[in-house]
Amino acid sequence: MNAVAGAKSVLRSGVKRILGRAGFDIVRSTRVQGGVDDFLPFEATMRAAKAAGLSIGDHIDEVMNGTPGATQFTIDELRGLGVYAAAPESVLEIGPGSGRYLEKTLKECSPGRYEIYETAAPWAGYLVSTFGVVARPTSGSSLAPTPDASVDLVQAHKVFNTVTFLCAVRYFYEMARVTRPGGRIVFDVMTETCLDPDTVHAWATKGGSGHDSYPAAMPRRMCVDLFETLGCTLEAGFPAPMGVASTEVLVFRKNA
Repeated sequence: MNAVAGAKSVLRSGVKRILGRAGFDIVRSTRVQGGVDDFLPFEATMRAAKAAGLSIGDHIDEVMNGTPGATQFTIDELRGLGVYAAAPESVLEIGPGSGRYLEKTLKECSPGRYEIYETAAPWAGYLVSTFGVVARPTSGSSLAPTPDASVDLVQAHKVFNTVTFLCAVRYFYEMARVTRPGGRIVFDVMTETCLDPDTVHAWATKGGSGHDSYPAAMPRRMCVDLFETLGCTLEAGFPAPMGVASTEVLVFRKNA
């Protein structure tokens, strides 16, 4: 075994131990929908951010996505809507990936419990060891380990525009299930408000080859109507930068 292979083996072993303490194991994904472990490689991203002298989040926003300040923009908007003023005691994030939204969320509030559902084991291990969050076992479409009505803030950023329609919808049901009455659900989707003809042309000609299901569109009215049937009311929506265009962040409140 050469030095590089040995270093990778040590890293995997370390991550495996960390995840073991959180109650799950590393397995190779067989899903074909694509995930953060496919388009945001752990080791390469960490090296590139360090070489550029940037935080991981800033490297992803500025260098990889070409959208400087995009993460902070969303956080600022949510702050203005009073999402953090409610002082959520429990937070759950789906697909935190590198943790760029997670880190900024923790600067806005101090939850006693922060759960993550992340399919990329190296990133999950990094977030557990760096931020002390709780990584839950995930199948990629379920929040089964989390009890009903137990979370104050459920969020997902830049997730549902990267997965298939049914994967996103299955998560929607789960998000409503685990949210407490009065709690909030925050996520972004590429709705029709983000897809005027000029934007569609930009995605088709400048957006690259995409990544499996990315970018995935989602009907806004369907989201609003579905969450209404699940006892959640839309409080606000706003556009946020993504790729060559934008995505729409939706904020729901679970009815008391």
